[in-house]
Amino acid sequence: MTDVTEQHVLAALATISDTDRGGDVVERGMISGLVVKQGNVGFAVEVDPREGAAKEPLRKACEEAVHRIPGVTSVTAVLTAHREPPAAPRAAAPGAPASGQRAAGTGPEGLPGIADIIAVASGKGGVGKSTTSVNLALALSALGHSVGLLDADIYGPSIPRMMGISGRPSSPDGERMLPMKNFGIECMSIGFLVEEDTPMIWRGPMVMSALEQMLRGVDWGNLDYLVVDLPPGTGDAQLTMAQRVPLSGAVIVSTPQDIALLDARKGLKMFEKVDVPVLGIIENMSYFLCPHCGERSDIFSHGGARDTAAELGCDFLGEIPLDIVIRETSDGGRPIVVSDPENAHAAAYRAIAGRVADAVVSGQGAAMAPKIIME
Repeated sequence: MTDVTEQHVLAALATISDTDRGGDVVERGMISGLVVKQGNVGFAVEVDPREGAAKEPLRKACEEAVHRIPGVTSVTAVLTAHREPPAAPRAAAPGAPASGQRAAGTGPEGLPGIADIIAVASGKGGVGKSTTSVNLALALSALGHSVGLLDADIYGPSIPRMMGISGRPSSPDGERMLPMKNFGIECMSIGFLVEEDTPMIWRGPMVMSALEQMLRGVDWGNLDYLVVDLPPGTGDAQLTMAQRVPLSGAVIVSTPQDIALLDARKGLKMFEKVDVPVLGIIENMSYFLCPHCGERSDIFSHGGARDTAAELGCDFLGEIPLDIVIRETSDGGRPIVVSDPENAHAAAYRAIAGRVADAVVSGQGAAMAPKIIME
């Protein structure tokens, strides 16, 4: 069988016309970010931002055309639109909300059936954020809540492996996807749509469009919580989540050492700037207990996240040790909260989940409405 190439894909896409404007999608320069690897194809269809969802049939036609190429095993096509930068803000009228505040009745549209959306973030990679997200979602479920889990890390999706899920989501109507499910958790990830070793070489607008489709193009059902595993840093994915959906709050994950805490502070400040309350900080890899002699070692220091939380005026949610069992159960697709619920580490995750739920219920996780001052 001949290997699929970019030329094969572009030839197939050239058969699809933009009926509104004339010409095929390749001729009009509407295809970008094309990636072809071992039969897995990904690309974006760039459209006018004013047309938006009306171009969904065009995206679907492009996807189907590429699917018909012999040797293609999967296709991921997303709509993306470049928007003009917003005009500079005008001076606020007396008594009007200050810049950054949400006026009453405004803000991002919620997701039907989902009561609260919680983002799990970190300033840098390698701090165990995805492991924390998975076990936090499972711990919330163990406390009796209905929970969903969205893997928002387009470049490095890890939820499918950690949740022990394989296969592709189904779409009964050809429009909206049904989430994958395991351990009672509804899950969605770009990892379900492409092969595990397929690199996603996408620009920011494409990432934002893919996140939008995984948020609003999925039948999540009725959930108490949707836990969102964000990629590390403070980029497009974080801004998309903060601006497109009403986040009830964010949880920051950090290790205790100074360099990780420096980046965690940046993440916290970013959420403050976009009016998303920070529910608290979790110190991951907080300490290490030798499984042979029981001696404790503070490999990455200890207590830095607690001190940072106190300094910045947010809650310290708890600490999770560096332990081989947590790593093994996560890599094996049976996270410790479900594989060994009596384990002390599983209990620690449930305690953290309880504090997160309490913070949301108490109102700490709700955006504060601006005060109206009568003069």
